[in-house]
Amino acid sequence: AARVEDPIAFPYADLPGFEQSGVSGHAGRLVLGRIGGKSVAVLQGRIHYYERGDAAAMRVPIETLHGLGCDSVILTNAAGSLMPSVKPGGLILIKDHVNYVQESPLFGLNGNQRFVDMVGAYDADLRKQLKSCAAKLKIPMKEGVYAWLAGPQFETPAEIKGLRAIGIDAVGMSTVPDVILARYFGMKVAAISAITNMGAGMSRENLSHEHTMSQMKAASEKLTRLLLSYLKAKK
Repeated sequence: AARVEDPIAFPYADLPGFEQSGVSGHAGRLVLGRIGGKSVAVLQGRIHYYERGDAAAMRVPIETLHGLGCDSVILTNAAGSLMPSVKPGGLILIKDHVNYVQESPLFGLNGNQRFVDMVGAYDADLRKQLKSCAAKLKIPMKEGVYAWLAGPQFETPAEIKGLRAIGIDAVGMSTVPDVILARYFGMKVAAISAITNMGAGMSRENLSHEHTMSQMKAASEKLTRLLLSYLKAKK
């Protein structure tokens, strides 16, 4: 968001339906402007399912992006790695997900549009472009499957062992409801996990939100360079 040119920032508190996250590290602003000559809308922060158990809490922000004319959305998150080769500070490009919570932001809606096809939810062309930019920048980035768990507690070693057994590569407490909403509104989606820790039981680190924030710097620097490169190259 700090790299947006000629920014116009709107605090979530001033926007009906935009809820302020109670999590430190989420500024809570919608920033409009340009990067690399492209019009962009940046959501600084999101409300999470674990804050009040509402999978549809991000519906208004995502619908607003669609209404502003955004044809694609790139989601980012802090996540735990279940891939021994991807350590804290690394990036994982999400190629698919498992909705372990089995909640949906589309509950309660009517009409056939709610039956969203989730095959190819993570757009192949966007992933190809992001991988190309990462390669040019010499930023290692593997593709993987992300699992959404409710939180806010971290996972147990047994849960991580089970997730690894079914092929999960990264785990976190967000993103999946946003992907479902974006696909509901017909937007293309890409998502990148910034790795802040190894899954529980895979290292000796003590997991906490403070630990997550401290480990985010290395990953966010790479993520910023990657997104800037992607936006400047995007046609």
